[in-house]
Amino acid sequence: MAYTTIDDPSAYFQTALYAGNNTTDHNITNDGNSDLQPDFVWIKQRTSDNPHVLHDTSRGFNGSGLGFNLQTNSTAAEGTNGAFESFNTNGFGVGGTNVASGAYNLSGSNYVAWQWKANGGTTASNTDGSTTSTVQADTTAGFSIITWTGTGSATTLGHGLGVAPDVLIVKNRSTSVDWAVYHQNMTDAGYTLALNTTDGQLDSGTNRWNHTAPTSSVFSIGSGQQTNQNTNNMICYAFAEKQGYSKFGKYVGNGNSNGPFVYTGFKPAFVMIKNASATESWAIYDNKRSPDNPADLKLSPDTAHGENDNSAIGGTAYNNIDILSNGFKCKTNNAATNGSGNTLIYMAFAENPFVTSTGVPATAR
Repeated sequence: MAYTTIDDPSAYFQTALYAGNNTTDHNITNDGNSDLQPDFVWIKQRTSDNPHVLHDTSRGFNGSGLGFNLQTNSTAAEGTNGAFESFNTNGFGVGGTNVASGAYNLSGSNYVAWQWKANGGTTASNTDGSTTSTVQADTTAGFSIITWTGTGSATTLGHGLGVAPDVLIVKNRSTSVDWAVYHQNMTDAGYTLALNTTDGQLDSGTNRWNHTAPTSSVFSIGSGQQTNQNTNNMICYAFAEKQGYSKFGKYVGNGNSNGPFVYTGFKPAFVMIKNASATESWAIYDNKRSPDNPADLKLSPDTAHGENDNSAIGGTAYNNIDILSNGFKCKTNNAATNGSGNTLIYMAFAENPFVTSTGVPATAR
């Protein structure tokens, strides 16, 4: 029996590191086993305080060739910037020499870009829900991008994954308002987190997810402006677990430097952790910025701070993890990743499955 259906995770997710050069047509090429033409690109300047900027092929570019962007550390509505230039066959292009392009391509600065594949930018109308959505989905990797026009009242939307999504990340593109995050391991489907805040999970009542868990065909949204403001443009990034490739789970912190081991079933390439029980920053780790253990280089979606420059997650001695062949292990007692008795939720994507479909095991770092 196959241990995974995805022997090469780099076909669906990759991290790229690059140095800015302050010129146009700066093409970033992925170096994974497979070529990856991304549909969702999340870029962060590592060396200074510039926003996290998100682009995807569903929103694309405006008539002047400016890429539509969103910022995880901000409530801001969708903006445009000429510094994101293209989605390429094995990477993406950035450029620009204006001040705003510092988030993408400032000379002397280092950057990280996390990239996911959906459906090559090809979208389709989806009528599975009570409200029609526009979807591009990759059912193999369990990732879809959904856009819709808000209705202002509780409704359901098709997501195109064929299985119930475990994580939903939603932003109102038209209005300055918090992000909304659904995770299967919060208290129940009424609870929410926000990428742009340090808040622990909050019961949003019927405003976000209408206290209804997603199904194999639809997810539910309430009447609130974060997920369904009337006439506003909305977007959702939806993820479903795939054995050996992705895991969206939880663990309980022990407040000890010998912290919990979290089994994912693969060697992680990307881990994002949030203490759902407390007011703490999010923390993102990856195997490119930290190729050896401990993984001690952290970025926080809730702040524009550069790498390890957010005091809430600390420098290289704080909130560290070890990335292992089959999961990760907390190595400090800090609350953002290992608060005693706290529930921590996470998203993780694979570098290698623990065991491939042909029985080849992953190696330790």
